[in-house]
Amino acid sequence: MTTISRHPAAEEQPADGRRRPAFPFGLWRRRPAPRLVTDFDDPALARLREAIGAGDWPAVRERLAAAADAEELCWLVWHASGTPGTTELMGRVMDREPDGTLALLMAGAHHIDWAWEARTGARASQVSKEQFRVFHQRLEVAEDLLYRVAEREPDWVAPWFMLQVSGRGLQVGPQIARLRFEAAVRRCPGHLGAHRQHLQQVCAKWGGSHEEMHDFARESMLSVPEGSPLGELVALAHLEHWLDLEPGEDAEYIGRPDVRARLLEAAHRSIGDPAFGRPRDWIGVHNTFAMALSLAGEKEAAAAAFAPLEGRVTEFPWHYLDSADPVAAFRKWRSRAGR
Repeated sequence: MTTISRHPAAEEQPADGRRRPAFPFGLWRRRPAPRLVTDFDDPALARLREAIGAGDWPAVRERLAAAADAEELCWLVWHASGTPGTTELMGRVMDREPDGTLALLMAGAHHIDWAWEARTGARASQVSKEQFRVFHQRLEVAEDLLYRVAEREPDWVAPWFMLQVSGRGLQVGPQIARLRFEAAVRRCPGHLGAHRQHLQQVCAKWGGSHEEMHDFARESMLSVPEGSPLGELVALAHLEHWLDLEPGEDAEYIGRPDVRARLLEAAHRSIGDPAFGRPRDWIGVHNTFAMALSLAGEKEAAAAAFAPLEGRVTEFPWHYLDSADPVAAFRKWRSRAGR
């Protein structure tokens, strides 16, 4: 099993006295070609997207109703809500069954995705007044739909997780944002998505600060047992900090010894721990660590993060390096890591 050391140049000394790298990968194999994964290799999500693309609401509803638990339902709806054809499908569905709880949830999630589509990923100064008007209008619709779901299904984490995202776009403020995060984690304490969204809420670009962001990430990681995917928050925080700096300053920052040590510690406590296994979003977590450790110059640890992926690429966070071709960025840095 791949291991990740806490220290940059750590090596283990076996009993036979021979030096052995601290990152055993087993036999080297031909590297699988990198490919963008949109369904996280999740068959249930792939089938759900197929049903949405076919405009088959009964099949969509059946697949959502078959979710194992509230966390899986949240995962499926959130990652399927941007599937091409969702706008047309949910328009028809809401006309026919405007009070169906699963329809309300899917429509709410889709309105968030649809809102960001209108806003685009441009900086605020480059977004027009009309784009902001449509952005806010669609988010307000999403909020209404999601609150209706929350009232009907008080145990569901999904509406509260999604309200974190809509609330950030509507700039509801830190107090309400914190309440929505707490509502999500009361229902699902280790919910990675809810923690990721709150990390965004407290980062500098959304009105927080680097200090608040790093504190939240580290406190979250230390509050759970080793092997939890919440260790990814530390890597995400350092990537956000890196992204906020000017060229030259960014590389200097993420290559600092203290930053590298924190990244290695987080990797050791999450993807490097045997308890990590294959949680629902393990592919995303490994991609985050692979990029952060690569930028930090930790080639061995980065290689350990790349190895289990076998070429699976997630758009985030690689689009930070190449928005047009995240796969190219992945390929470049995987090669530099020797994988």
